[in-house]
Amino acid sequence: MSEPKSPTPPTPGDTYKGWLFKWTNYIKGYQRRWFVLSNGLLSYYRTQAEMGHTCRGTINLATANIAVEDSCSFVISNGGAQTYHLKASSEVERQRWITALELAKAKAVHMQAESDDSGDDFPAAPPASGQGGGCRNSEIQSTLRTLSSKVEDLSTCNDLIVKHGSALQRSLSELEGLRVGSGDMGEKIRQVTERATLFRITSNAMINACRDFLSMAQSHSKRWQKALQTEREQRIRLEDTLEQLAKQHNHLERAFRGATVLPPSFSNPTLASKGGGSGKGDASDEDDDNEFFDAMEDPAEFITVPADPKFHRRSGSNVSGISTETGMDDQSLDELSLASNPESPQPLELEPIRQRRTRIPDKPNYYLNLWSIMKNCIGKELSKIPMPVNFNEPLSMLQRLSEDLEYYELLDKAAKCHSSLEQMCYVAAFTVSSYSTTVHRTGKPFNPLLGETFELDRLREYSYRSLCEQVSHHPPAAAHHAFSEKGWTLRQEITLASKFRGKYLSIMPLGSIQCLFDKSDNHYSWKKVTTTVHNIIVGKLWIDQSGEIDVVNHKTGDRCHLKFAPYSYFSRDVPRKVTGVVTDKNGKAHYVLSGTWDEKMEFSRIMQSTKGENGTEGRQKTVYQTLKPKEIWRKNPLPEGAENMYYFSSLALTLNEPEEGVAPTDSRRRPDQRLMEEGRWDEANAEKQRLEEKQRSARREREREVVKAASSPEEGGHPDNYQALWFEKIHDPVSSETLHVYKGGYWEAKKQGSWEMCPDIF
Repeated sequence: MSEPKSPTPPTPGDTYKGWLFKWTNYIKGYQRRWFVLSNGLLSYYRTQAEMGHTCRGTINLATANIAVEDSCSFVISNGGAQTYHLKASSEVERQRWITALELAKAKAVHMQAESDDSGDDFPAAPPASGQGGGCRNSEIQSTLRTLSSKVEDLSTCNDLIVKHGSALQRSLSELEGLRVGSGDMGEKIRQVTERATLFRITSNAMINACRDFLSMAQSHSKRWQKALQTEREQRIRLEDTLEQLAKQHNHLERAFRGATVLPPSFSNPTLASKGGGSGKGDASDEDDDNEFFDAMEDPAEFITVPADPKFHRRSGSNVSGISTETGMDDQSLDELSLASNPESPQPLELEPIRQRRTRIPDKPNYYLNLWSIMKNCIGKELSKIPMPVNFNEPLSMLQRLSEDLEYYELLDKAAKCHSSLEQMCYVAAFTVSSYSTTVHRTGKPFNPLLGETFELDRLREYSYRSLCEQVSHHPPAAAHHAFSEKGWTLRQEITLASKFRGKYLSIMPLGSIQCLFDKSDNHYSWKKVTTTVHNIIVGKLWIDQSGEIDVVNHKTGDRCHLKFAPYSYFSRDVPRKVTGVVTDKNGKAHYVLSGTWDEKMEFSRIMQSTKGENGTEGRQKTVYQTLKPKEIWRKNPLPEGAENMYYFSSLALTLNEPEEGVAPTDSRRRPDQRLMEEGRWDEANAEKQRLEEKQRSARREREREVVKAASSPEEGGHPDNYQALWFEKIHDPVSSETLHVYKGGYWEAKKQGSWEMCPDIF
């Protein structure tokens, strides 16, 4: 049986291109398309000329199923979302495509499994001093990855050869058992020919992969030997340097023990070795430098002792630049700050920290006719609609606002940053983290009563305190102030505008959030994105966040533009995706942030940016060449049984826990909310109506007093001329925004137990 001669199929990992016929619809039938198989992705175009700008479709082979229909047709599907019905010009051409697709799929599955593992398969070796050593190290790692890929190709080809060889052997055995002239003889010969073709194609791929591996290994053998010799020489130099440092350290210890007069701050040998005030300035500098390099995070990427003493001293004096490049762990930074400041307060308190609760009563399963309530609410402002507690969760909006501090440690780390651009990355991650608690939280928080407050005192546990107050009722507005002993202050005023559209509910937070850092005087501000609750009437409720956020540093002009991609059934991106770019005042990009608002965020340092090809809308895309991304934030796992406790996080479970000494207006004292948490929903509904009627009566009384006094309503949207108790309205000259800020007095009143000024709202 003769067979037309054709090109040898590609080895795994190479690009395979060719024409195939693709089924379009019942009118046009099969249409000729140009297909490209590369890196585990099968893409197609109408013509070869379209490859540079327009891709008509792409399917990932790692999750795809490949099935043969007849002698020339085959189907590729990834589970229903994408299905390609394809036809080749001949049976042999179909076999080439099937083999290439199987090879690419096997490699894609293997690479995907490797990417799920933590850590790198090839840890970075310490680079040589200077930029050349780092480039050589990078080149060696790249070569190792390529060789490893070739070894994987050989393994894949070996598996396919075993598979097709066994099939060919079975067909030959069946052919021997047939009698001459049998009717099945032609069909068996066709099967043998087909399997022999597959075996030949796979064998050729194996030969090509072996040839590539051997060629690359030979070409890099001499270079590796030279690099190995260089590493040996450098190791000897490092050992010598370490020996010298050990001798100097021993000399300093003897000098310290032999000193007769010591300053009071040097009564601790640890502090003396870190911030030493000995007479020899050079020795002190070297000792400080040792402490600095000991504090570095990643020993696999950085040398722990300097090769050049001049560079070493310069590094010690320019901590800002080094911390930006390498990063320093929190514990080392704390130690350095204590060493440099002998008057820092020491933790002398021995009083045990309060144990917070870890559970609340399970949510009852009460039936409610949703449509009977919601049909009269379409197009109305949600805050003006009386809702039963069946739609709520046992927390107020003030407590939900305090949940933004779930990942307060991001601001703690930001306060330690010496680079404003690096600090911007942590502030942006904190901005995204505030949405992580909303992914399953479909319950509506209680609308706070006017004058209601909520305190979150975690000063002893986490060094921060927070206070919220409802400063307006129509429109509902809440002011929030939090400060930390770690050197940051967070303040915000949020007004919620919401609309019910029948199928979904849109919540638009209005107002500004500001974060101030004491040490650097950096002043950040940003706004929140839109929250949408879908499937209000039919289906399972789910929440999405969409929109854009600009985090601005008003002192330096740095900016981070975050984009929350709305969920789309037709999008290939991961759901809940967030991307961002950190730029300086001149618009130059320095960091890229990426991740999802419900799981984690990563950031990468930009080394080079270039203009790429035009996008779908004709705009030119920017291509950033970045270092390996580092995880900057990850969501904390939910506590056990969270699905029965309104999907509360560990922090949310403690927010409504009763506490002694809080203000009488605190949300923890709200009776309807407490009854709902205990599962007594009928009583909670009755209590909720009583509180709302009491608030309306108080509002009418204030309006009558305003009329008697013949005064006009206060500017700013308070028709009842209500004055907040703990906050005052100011104009911020830095951000040019008007908002309520904390005016002080609350924590002093709590310490004295003096709450006479608080209104009776419950």
